[in-house]
Amino acid sequence: MSPVHRRVTYKLYPSPSQAAALERVCDLHRSLYNAALEERIEAYRKVKRLITFADQCKSVTAIRLDDPTYRGLNAQSLQVTLKRLDRAFQNFFRRVKAGQTPGFPRFKNRDRFPGFGFKHHGDGFRFTPGRGWRHGTLRLSGIGEMQARGEARTPGEVVCADVQRRADGWFLSLVVSCEPHRECEGEATAGLDWGVETYATLCTGPMQFGEVENDRFLAAEQEALKGEQRALSRALRGKRSKRAARARKLLARRSRRLANRRKDRTHQVTARLVREHATIVTEDLCVRNMTASARGSVEAPGRRVRQKAGLNRAILDTAPSSFLSELSRKAEEAGTRLVLIDPRKHKPSQTCPVSGEVRRKGLGERTHILPDGRVIARDHAAAWVLWNIGQELAAGASPETALRAAIAA
Repeated sequence: MSPVHRRVTYKLYPSPSQAAALERVCDLHRSLYNAALEERIEAYRKVKRLITFADQCKSVTAIRLDDPTYRGLNAQSLQVTLKRLDRAFQNFFRRVKAGQTPGFPRFKNRDRFPGFGFKHHGDGFRFTPGRGWRHGTLRLSGIGEMQARGEARTPGEVVCADVQRRADGWFLSLVVSCEPHRECEGEATAGLDWGVETYATLCTGPMQFGEVENDRFLAAEQEALKGEQRALSRALRGKRSKRAARARKLLARRSRRLANRRKDRTHQVTARLVREHATIVTEDLCVRNMTASARGSVEAPGRRVRQKAGLNRAILDTAPSSFLSELSRKAEEAGTRLVLIDPRKHKPSQTCPVSGEVRRKGLGERTHILPDGRVIARDHAAAWVLWNIGQELAAGASPETALRAAIAA
């Protein structure tokens, strides 16, 4: 496999003086971002002129000549901040042309500005990894050297980096050029059905099923999150800004821990799936459609809106987009064949795995009756249908032919 770019995250442990310096540098980058955004808005408002990234890089050169504060910052790092704004405008114009909600770039306050970046290793920053790329040290220009804790799964050559401020401290996000490799130890074909009741249901043969339970992280933390949100709401009603800042930080930390648990589960499950199976057949999920609101409009209000909102939260708690993305990436690295089936066209959850009959089922119908009278779970039936398709694919058929053959069988 040719070299690819991967991100590796380390937690930084700056001294109090270094933490203050990081805050100062981050605020200078935020001020530059906001000033550059204002320049673009005013130029278009007054003379209908579009300011480009190259124009603003020239302006930064002039600013650094006149302002010793910005002169002390790495020039390439300032360009990274300007490039972020330029990408925000590119995405804005792309969404306008596509007829989507535009989302005009916004001015950033302290909580909405994540940090600053560097273009090239050795220009403004240098990371020295420990043995086996476990932990290391980071040296930042004008700030000094600090410890970093973490571990890279696949070592490589450092390309660029971001220094990020999060609720629980400062982090270093490295982009590493590497050649990742995974071993596929199994030879089986698996039909995989993602779900909310069960996180993943596997079928490796007729009536041969396996399950990965859904940990329901959000449900476990729901009451604690509500408590943190109420505490923040009370703090914001008063005049104690320190109390509000503390409550906001506690809420952000709890939310981040929740996100970390989801991310860890996604990595663990997808790594095991590609290691144990030579072929995986699953649905190509459209999460946006799955989690659309049921509110409707004033003229045609929706039904069971609260129930659908609860279902949407449960769906997003499983992070299905990240699951498919990581499964695809790891399958490529391991040499596992991943086949994505369009569920709107092929309807695995509505199809009988034995007779091929297609029958519409409501979300509340959680079982499937086989032609011989046996009752199996709905998710088991869907995984079985996907396994049938995988068997035809193993015989050399195309996905379309495999589906027709699986149904006909």
